[in-house]
Amino acid sequence: MSIYIGIDSGTQSTKAVALDLESGKVVAEARAPHRLIAGLPVGHMEQHPQEWIAALDTAIGAVASQIDRARVKGIGVSGQQHGFVPLDEAGKVIRPAKLWCDTSTTEECAILTKKLGGEKAVIRKVGVAMLPGFTAPKVLWLKRHEPQNFKRLRHILLPHDYLNFYLTGEYFMEHGDASGTAFMNVRTRKWSAPVIKAIDPDIAACLPALSASDSVVGTLRKAVAEKYGFNSDVVVSAGGGDNMMGAIGTGNVKPGVVTASFGTSGTIYAHAEEPIVDPAGEIAAFCGSTGGWMPLLCTMNVTTVTEYVRGLFDFNHAALSDAVAATPAGADGLIMLPYLEGERTPNVPDGSGVYIGLNQNTLKPGHLARAAMEGVTMGMNYGLRRLADLGVKPKEIRVTGGGAKSPVWRQIMADVFGVPVVAMIEDEGAALGGAIQVAWADARRKRPNAKISTLTNRLVAKDESTRVKPNKARAKRYAVLQHVQDELSEALRKVFPQQRALA
Repeated sequence: MSIYIGIDSGTQSTKAVALDLESGKVVAEARAPHRLIAGLPVGHMEQHPQEWIAALDTAIGAVASQIDRARVKGIGVSGQQHGFVPLDEAGKVIRPAKLWCDTSTTEECAILTKKLGGEKAVIRKVGVAMLPGFTAPKVLWLKRHEPQNFKRLRHILLPHDYLNFYLTGEYFMEHGDASGTAFMNVRTRKWSAPVIKAIDPDIAACLPALSASDSVVGTLRKAVAEKYGFNSDVVVSAGGGDNMMGAIGTGNVKPGVVTASFGTSGTIYAHAEEPIVDPAGEIAAFCGSTGGWMPLLCTMNVTTVTEYVRGLFDFNHAALSDAVAATPAGADGLIMLPYLEGERTPNVPDGSGVYIGLNQNTLKPGHLARAAMEGVTMGMNYGLRRLADLGVKPKEIRVTGGGAKSPVWRQIMADVFGVPVVAMIEDEGAALGGAIQVAWADARRKRPNAKISTLTNRLVAKDESTRVKPNKARAKRYAVLQHVQDELSEALRKVFPQQRALA
């Protein structure tokens, strides 16, 4: 009788689920919040890693109180991708972590891209473009802006790696999350010597050894095991980035499945047996955390946008959905560019939010809310169309995250994407993925040929009651609006940096 705990440490909170492997059911869930650091300049998004630790302890403690602790066999950690956790020689945090949504490294991206021979050369050498969200430019930012902190740097970890370090005392990085750093060549799964040299040759010693995603990091440190009331032989798996773990938690471990996550940010991704490298650099050629590859698009503005609009009118979630449902599809021509935090796909780090089409008929709460929901969905569709250009053409999309819980939003997704969408029985996909991955890693210690698909086929299920199909008339209307949004985005890209300078 085995229980495996899955963790998802995100931007806003840490979630924990306890998966009973025999019954195949999640038998306990909990979450604990953590905060962004307030008052930073525009583009800077940071958190204190110590808050992740506190939230992790709280969430695991809450789950542990609901189960038989002696049955816990392993912990698998999912974490927000790309964040830079700088540690000194003693493993102490040097400064707050710069997050995936931090766009302050635009200049560092330009410097690295030039040093490496241009964007095409970067994609050729690494497999991904050098984007502000990635980890490598954050390290150069530290060297350029905080040289004293850079001199103290001895270990470079990602957020989920830092939690693994806390749990086990081991420095560790697996291929999936590492592929989002821009330090690793995604084709060879090795650290890129040209990127390291372009920043500083000494940082090669700061990067941990790379390992396969089915590895076990180690067992819980004695103090941690005692704190949780677990046995000392509880294993911790390699874990991975939230998108990689979300893929596992939605059964996206074989070609033909496409997942869309509508959370704080938005991602759409698939599984591939070979690297899918986008020559334009808009789709990230990430590695998965199951041994394959995971072509992925990411937008930075999804539920953050709808939550701002909801707060603007003091709606609860039901009132927001009612206001959107009562407004015609297309919001009578009101279109929103939802780049409140800049944007990654398309790559507009200096972008800002824009409404176009405001008049006496559309300057209303329902229209503003619907245009926001449609705007972020069309932002996701920008990348989905690029995935299709690269050969990834879904017949349905499995949706997760806060946005997936809204029936009206699911219908907008189907109409914009042009394919059916369906939500999952267990919505905490990344946390569930963490639990499944550690169960898989534990199984492979005894049965090296154990397949993760055997677990996902049994443990992951779609909620067919949520399935919606696209409406042909609305889909045609959204296709026109998509074209307008794309042209508006393109036209304003030279204006955004000037506007940002005035903010």
